[in-house]
Amino acid sequence: MLITMRAVTVHEVPAEVTASEERAFLRNLQEYVETERPRLVLDCSAIRRMNRPTMHLLLSCLEEAMKRNGDVRLAALPPEARVSPQLNGLRRLFEIYSTVGEAVHSFQQRPSALPPGLNIDALEVAAESAA
Repeated sequence: MLITMRAVTVHEVPAEVTASEERAFLRNLQEYVETERPRLVLDCSAIRRMNRPTMHLLLSCLEEAMKRNGDVRLAALPPEARVSPQLNGLRRLFEIYSTVGEAVHSFQQRPSALPPGLNIDALEVAAESAA
């Protein structure tokens, strides 16, 4: 039996997310999510604060991956972003890891599963309310 491992791609989230940065980030991300079951790690080490535009970008990435039965993991959130009240809601949607390496490795440990009750419609509502 041959087992092939799908690639995990890592993308750095910008420090400050603006509307134009979000569009550019999502445009660049498209080639990676156009595969079946994309596996993405978002390197959040540059994030200065977890604000609405940043949350919207993270939710948009998750939505694009989930449309193709994929998953997104967050990695390397700085301390100031980890204590943000907005992160509490994201914890239910994302697996969050201390390092990029841990997040990448998590895809190889076990198959990802959606949190109970999570669906694309709920994600779209969350993304719209974050905008």
